Amino acid sequence: MEADEEMLSRILDCVPQPIWVVGPDGCILYTNPSAVSVLGYDDESELRGRSSHDTLHPLRPDGSRYPASECPMLTPARTGRALHGDSEWFMRRDGSFIPAYWWSSPVDLPHGRGVIYSFFDLTERRAYEKAARERDIAQVRAAEFQAGQRRIVESIDAVHRQTARDLHDGAQQRLVSLLIALRLARQLLSEGPAEAMDLLDLSVGEAQGAIDELRSLASGIYPPVLTAKGLTAAVRELAARCPVPAAFAAESDQRLPAALESNAYFLIAESLTNAVKHARATSIDITVEIGDALEIVVRDDGVGGVPPSPVGSGLIGLRDRVGAFGGELDIVSPAGEGTVIAARIPLPQPEAVPGR
Repeated sequence: MEADEEMLSRILDCVPQPIWVVGPDGCILYTNPSAVSVLGYDDESELRGRSSHDTLHPLRPDGSRYPASECPMLTPARTGRALHGDSEWFMRRDGSFIPAYWWSSPVDLPHGRGVIYSFFDLTERRAYEKAARERDIAQVRAAEFQAGQRRIVESIDAVHRQTARDLHDGAQQRLVSLLIALRLARQLLSEGPAEAMDLLDLSVGEAQGAIDELRSLASGIYPPVLTAKGLTAAVRELAARCPVPAAFAAESDQRLPAALESNAYFLIAESLTNAVKHARATSIDITVEIGDALEIVVRDDGVGGVPPSPVGSGLIGLRDRVGAFGGELDIVSPAGEGTVIAARIPLPQPEAVPGR
């Protein structure tokens, strides 16, 4: 019998999981090295013979007493049925607490029924679960923030489209009608006083100038070609109007969702504006590629020197535009070597057709 107990002790000593045996009186009979280490003791002799309950959890983590009568871990000694739980807190030698997952099984001993415990320190698992929850919360908040940014961008673009439409269908049409009326009046009064003819000619010129300015204003707010023909055609016109020579290359005329096309167009327009106003560029290259993502590169040969994370610059708006659609923006701008603005915006994937 003693040989069997010695063999069992040697086996349990090698088990990495904390284990100890409690006698019928609730006192510790055996503790393996893993349990000694987890609870912060130096040797098994410090635990042998002590009350198991008073050693593990005489107190709750809030400092209140934890009566042994309320402890479920000794119950198997009375019922003969094994139990387990994951809501206990064990007190270490230094008075600190660890969360524990435990099993308690009945064991027949020479002097009556006792229990054998095994448990795990859940500190690392709880920390991991907490970190995972915090990560999930952060991801949800980031997604909500991005969705909010996107709604703002989309609402602004919708206002731009409506404003441009109102200017075209309202004020511009009235000016065109006025211009036609002035030209008709000029024809009808072709033999009138020279002063009147000069005044009508001046009015015709002013009306035409107002129409041209209004068209330019409406195009700047939201170009009609963007709605009619899409991003590639709109950027091609934008490059043609740029006061600095701008080369444009695109491999596809594929149409994209309206909000995404609008966002990309104004991203390029703002990049060109920055290059013209601040970079002192003499040439600009624009490329647009459409694949799994929309990839945009605007490269100029200006003075460079823009920091990767600009502050107090129109480039902040570019980052916001790209971020609103879940994209990434990179700015490479070594001093004296020009600036490269590269954006990558993921495209919505078509929904799978059931059965295919």
